[in-house]
Amino acid sequence: MIDNSKRIAEMEKRLNANLAPSHLEIIDDSHKHIGHAGAKGGLGHFTLIISSDALNDKRMVQQHRLIYQALGEMMQTDIHALSIKIL
Repeated sequence: MIDNSKRIAEMEKRLNANLAPSHLEIIDDSHKHIGHAGAKGGLGHFTLIISSDALNDKRMVQQHRLIYQALGEMMQTDIHALSIKIL
């Protein structure tokens, strides 16, 4: 199994820098997806639980766009699937 600790640390760094969350939790779900296309390519599956003033009063699509922008190219190079839960 791939160690995603560096990926998670980079995700946390980017989300903290761009969204200043009051709560941030990233769960590595990659082990649940062994054999799937993204897992075969070495990309990770994650659940993001976040609370941030930057996401308040925005529609879900806008919230997700802000998160994807904060993560930048990681969405193509490191992350195959991202489940987002906004508190």
